[in-house]
Amino acid sequence: MASGNAIRGSRVGAGPMGEAERGESAPRARISFWCSNGHETQPSFASDAAIPETWDCPRCGFPAGQDRDNPPDPPRTEPYKTHLAYVRERRSDADGEAILAEALAKLRGEI
Repeated sequence: MASGNAIRGSRVGAGPMGEAERGESAPRARISFWCSNGHETQPSFASDAAIPETWDCPRCGFPAGQDRDNPPDPPRTEPYKTHLAYVRERRSDADGEAILAEALAKLRGEI
């Protein structure tokens, strides 16, 4: 048999959680935001808070705006570039040939 001093069906800290214990909640406003995929999200803001122009959609991650018919465009993502692609942007083929010739000469002991 269980000990007689335990209160059944409760735990430490358990109790009614009403407005009296938590305090009065601030007045809130739910604002709708739509992304370019048509997802709607409704975060709640304090009624005196500044409402942002865009909000990140929790479903797809695209920016969402308050205008349902004209949502913000999704961000453009650049394709992955290799190290070689970045090098080719900085140097011409002639520069690359000159650097290669210099490195080969150094390896051969000509310099």
